[in-house]
Amino acid sequence: MGRGPLGLRGGVAVSVLVVGCSPATTRPDFRPFPQALTTVLTAPPERAISAADSVVRAFGVRVKQVSVLDGYLETDWYDTGTQRSFRDRERVPDLQRAVKLRCWADPYVPGESSLTIEVAYRPRIDPSRVERDLETVPPDSSPGRGLAQRLLDELKKRLGTPQLVTP
Repeated sequence: MGRGPLGLRGGVAVSVLVVGCSPATTRPDFRPFPQALTTVLTAPPERAISAADSVVRAFGVRVKQVSVLDGYLETDWYDTGTQRSFRDRERVPDLQRAVKLRCWADPYVPGESSLTIEVAYRPRIDPSRVERDLETVPPDSSPGRGLAQRLLDELKKRLGTPQLVTP
């Protein structure tokens, strides 16, 4: 009857397992810049991303995509001078002031998450290249880095950070 080495039930179980594991994610296929801000929050990843979404919107920055399930948030390009958001294909008047924030929240220990906040800017536009290839980290003194730091500080205040236990 050609049931194969797993038998009928084993084949059905494998089929269900394969269908249940989707490689689809909203996270990009690249890692944050090494200079990205990182902290541990006393909240699970879903709550950390939800709070980041709320804070970013309160800052007046338009969110491009957010997924609490994937622990990821990305903003549109944001001009720190005019405080206006721009979609990817829109012309940004001043590339030196325009930044994009990305947040990754990953499980740390139960009830806590490791949050990474990346701020990126593009010194130039080249339609023939992938956007990520043109992105870089703005200087520490830039308004974009200040925006990322404000986001990090607000999330620490709202969600808390683990307290070290000393003997």
